[in-house]
Amino acid sequence: MSEFSQDIEVSGHLIDSSILTKIFDKIMDLQGEFQVEEIEIGKKKTDKSFARLSIVGKDQKHLDDILKTIYRLGAVSKIQNEIELKKSPKDYVMPDNFYSTTNNQTHVFHKGSWILVERMMMDKCIIVKGKKAFCVPVRDVRKGDQIIVGERGIKITPPERPREGVNVFEFMGSSSSSERPTQHIAKQVADDIYNTKKNGGKIVIVGGPAIVHTGADDAVSELINSGYIDGVLAGNALAVHDIEYATLGTSLGMNVHDATLAFHGHRNHMDTINAVFKAGSIANMVKSKKLTKGIMYECVKNKVPFVLAGSIRDDGPLPDVITDITQAQSEYKKVLKGANMVIMISTMLHSIATGNMLPAKVKVIVIDISQPTVTKLMDRGTWQAMGIVSDVGAFLPMVAQQLRKKK
Repeated sequence: MSEFSQDIEVSGHLIDSSILTKIFDKIMDLQGEFQVEEIEIGKKKTDKSFARLSIVGKDQKHLDDILKTIYRLGAVSKIQNEIELKKSPKDYVMPDNFYSTTNNQTHVFHKGSWILVERMMMDKCIIVKGKKAFCVPVRDVRKGDQIIVGERGIKITPPERPREGVNVFEFMGSSSSSERPTQHIAKQVADDIYNTKKNGGKIVIVGGPAIVHTGADDAVSELINSGYIDGVLAGNALAVHDIEYATLGTSLGMNVHDATLAFHGHRNHMDTINAVFKAGSIANMVKSKKLTKGIMYECVKNKVPFVLAGSIRDDGPLPDVITDITQAQSEYKKVLKGANMVIMISTMLHSIATGNMLPAKVKVIVIDISQPTVTKLMDRGTWQAMGIVSDVGAFLPMVAQQLRKKK
């Protein structure tokens, strides 16, 4: 065997989750070689499998490049080495060669034992304090923090394929095709929403203004009112157009129910912003009964937290909009904490931002009429997302209708 070789191990549901296949593919893509030294396949669907491979590179750098890649797929070195820690040289600065995280469950080998990394997110660093390890964004790094560098002593556990029976995530695979039986998918999504809440789960919606433009506002409002939604994340636009629709019946000056242009409709969204400023806040508008329906109304009425993140595009923005983007990001994370399912609806940028904050175990549904938008989210790294390419104005009312039947 070449001197540039190393044994690695991998365990879990290797076959049905395709972990072993992905490892083989990556080794070959990088022109490496491997030999299966030992393999044990689980005999029942609940049994885990195990494999030990010898990986061979052309030289040490080539071998290291292969190992770095397959470690991120769930492989670990047969000989466990302690993580390497270096201190942050100053606030907001990570040491060179810092370990950049994935959104998969991660353990680190420290002082002879594996420690679970808390607050898992992608594209962050890992700080170790005592016997605990945390995933931390660069803005939270402080001088002297002990930060993991390199890839040594890190174990990633990719999420397993759902095993609880056929739900929308198994039904759709990892596809974002529009050629699907929409009514059936709507029923599957409704079933999964219902079962998640029945089991005490937390569901968060990330939404864009197309929810209002396409006529899905009433359906989303109904989901919130019925107790299925535990948080709403959006920007200025969703709130403005939702309140415009609730108070004036239009969205961007168009009558939502018949798509005709309203008289002087071009100023309706500005009138709406002005009305919210007159009230002082969205909550005050509800309290004074100037706002009596819609997504924002249902959030206030049902005490469902919402966060509106600002953008350079915004008109106004509304007084409730957080214009400090780092503060908005922090508030998004608070709402997302403990989420079991996130439904992303017609908002590419907010969806990508949210996806970057989620651990891989969180179920994600992306609904958008534009297939490239759905694909882009998956390409950005939220690979656990399942895409539904459909008109949200037609799809969401179907989901609401299916949930209504369960009452």
